[in-house]
Amino acid sequence: IMELDILENVYLLVIVTLLSVLQNAFFAQKVEQECKTHNSRSFLRPGTPAFERVYCANQNCMDAYPTFLAVLWCAGICCSQAPAAFSGLMYLFVRQKYFVGYMGETSQSTPGYLFGKRIISFLFLMSVVGILNYFFLEYFGSDYKEYIQTIMKASSALLLIP
Repeated sequence: IMELDILENVYLLVIVTLLSVLQNAFFAQKVEQECKTHNSRSFLRPGTPAFERVYCANQNCMDAYPTFLAVLWCAGICCSQAPAAFSGLMYLFVRQKYFVGYMGETSQSTPGYLFGKRIISFLFLMSVVGILNYFFLEYFGSDYKEYIQTIMKASSALLLIP
């Protein structure tokens, strides 16, 4: 039964992961486009301020990407798929806002950055709670998964509050 439960928890996470891959490709395309626009032959040498902003925004998003994937999958498998997938979609939206804001003025990217940190923290909390529930079940025979899932589903909606 546990294997079927895990398989059911994978599909929404896979969709969010694939959307994040498409978003990464979009960001990389923007960097390449900016590079070609200003005839820069290398990503390593300094370019125009516009290129520097796009490149830096892309690099910042890529730096946070492994952490996002890890907590997304851990939260979805260990705790609850729907709130984890919803939080993942919110993170992709916020990351897009951060990227676009960074291409303008870097101060425009701050709300997206802060919101992204909150979503990552929520996913991390979901992961920890799911792992703790596993240990409660394993060692004490108490399973709080349904209560936890209800709380996480309700609290994931709180992520919409700025």
